[in-house]
Amino acid sequence: MKNVLLDTDPGMDDALAIALAHKSGALDLKAITAVTGNLPADRTAANALKILDLLGAPDLPVARGPLLPSAGDYPSDPFSHGSDGLAESRLPESDRKLDDRSAAQLIVDVAAEYAGDLTLCALGPLTNVAAALELDPDLPAKLGELIVIGGSFGETPYAWSQATGANPVSEWNVFVDPEAARTVFRAGFNLLAVGLDVATHPSINFRDQDLDALRTSGTAEAALALRVVEFVNGRGYQSYCSLIDSVAVAAAVDRTLVDETSLYCDVATSDPLTRGMTVVDRRAHHRWTDLPLITVARNLDFPRFLDLVTTELAR
Repeated sequence: MKNVLLDTDPGMDDALAIALAHKSGALDLKAITAVTGNLPADRTAANALKILDLLGAPDLPVARGPLLPSAGDYPSDPFSHGSDGLAESRLPESDRKLDDRSAAQLIVDVAAEYAGDLTLCALGPLTNVAAALELDPDLPAKLGELIVIGGSFGETPYAWSQATGANPVSEWNVFVDPEAARTVFRAGFNLLAVGLDVATHPSINFRDQDLDALRTSGTAEAALALRVVEFVNGRGYQSYCSLIDSVAVAAAVDRTLVDETSLYCDVATSDPLTRGMTVVDRRAHHRWTDLPLITVARNLDFPRFLDLVTTELAR
């Protein structure tokens, strides 16, 4: 069983990713850290506690990160997850208490406890991961792997047509804190980045048989998934919006689901037109090989992914 820490910003797709991590027999969820992304970190932390209640999960450490990204500005999200951040599901407030540690300190402590045997799935902006790296510069050596939902790498047309940041070429998680993303990309982690290329591909949408299985299962998490799909469909979006973050958790469960490639890539941090863009150098000549060389998802076994998610949420 693989030890996992989720750094997350629930967020409706985060909620389903947390459910997948909790229910998977392949993963042992050790802690959750909340980051500012879909909502400020105080609200994403509260939502993480609500989701644990929904799942009937045992107590585990949940810590909150800073309310603002590294540069101090929290941008307006062009895509809303609803007033509660959970597709207007109106989950009750939790009596669970947050851990006294900061999110960064909790990441450092859990990584030290399970040194070499911890997967960190970063489902939101990388603010907390960059802060943890500042606390412990040896963090990359202590993590078995870091799986990031972030970026647009040009592996499919959906890298750009489904752009989620507040400019034409950015992805929301990187756009919120590009300084943190740049730091993390350059830090030497065993990193897999899952971008919009894969995470918003039309083939990731729930199939009819998946929705039928969720409807007949009766579990609380299946009901939440159906509520999220109804919410995004009602706003003119496709159901992939509910599954983006689950790709990182699924990759932690079974890395063979992902077809990977290595790219020279860095993050733009200044010009408003390109802030948060993951800039890839694909040139045959004069390539900037001093850019970070990162591993990127270029394809996903979509049927097996959907089978995994549906089976776990429905059981």
